[in-house]
Amino acid sequence: MGLGGCIILIAAGAILTFATDWDMQGVNLDLVGIILMIVGLIGVSTFSSIARRRRVVVPPTTPVIDEEGRTRREPPY
Repeated sequence: MGLGGCIILIAAGAILTFATDWDMQGVNLDLVGIILMIVGLIGVSTFSSIARRRRVVVPPTTPVIDEEGRTRREPPY
């Protein structure tokens, strides 16, 4: 489930909780809406933590000039 699916879950839960006054026997729609919003928030936080790990910046390589004047790239470690 991506970010869009999480936002849809939050929106559907908010609609069920705050914008409806339906009564169903055996189902509490307010509770279902709250559960959907919580699941959507957990999904957003999980998605953002995974996306943050993917954006790790790799430091640029350092150019090294050898004795003959040629430039080559070496990793910074």
